[in-house]
Amino acid sequence: MALLALAVQMWALYHPDPVDAPALFDVPHLDKVVHVGLFWVTTWALLRVLPAWAAIGAMVLQVAASELIQGFLPTRSADVWDAVADLGGIALGWATWWWREQRRAA
Repeated sequence: MALLALAVQMWALYHPDPVDAPALFDVPHLDKVVHVGLFWVTTWALLRVLPAWAAIGAMVLQVAASELIQGFLPTRSADVWDAVADLGGIALGWATWWWREQRRAA
């Protein structure tokens, strides 16, 4: 699960030529929702197989790397609000993992 989530995330973040989305995806700020979802699922999946410090650290590095790299791609752009959405996804991934761990311990 973690490898699949990471592969999907990498493709979505680093593909140099994003697919033209149909009109459905012309919803304002929908890309931020996608960023939250990508980092939420990937963080949660990594937390299931790595120590928390490693999973969270890797995801925070991914935030910085993805925005830096997207800034150099001709069809992409770096966006501080994407990074904020990414960090929100990391927080949600951690919260989901933590909540499940608490329920398992009870």
